[in-house]
Amino acid sequence: MNLLVVIFGLIAILAVFGTVQAFKERNVLSIIFNVVTVVVIGGFTIATVIYSGYPPQLHK
Repeated sequence: MNLLVVIFGLIAILAVFGTVQAFKERNVLSIIFNVVTVVVIGGFTIATVIYSGYPPQLHK
């Protein structure tokens, strides 16, 4: 699970850079998709780190 958190975190970070680039190019559709990606994937990443911890706790 911890590798999945790292991958999703990288996707969220790249989406932030994509959003900045989309604002520079004034591409509305790209802005929408990048912001949705940041919110969904970034939220999932943060929630996973909060509830599972990093590195994840295998036994409670």
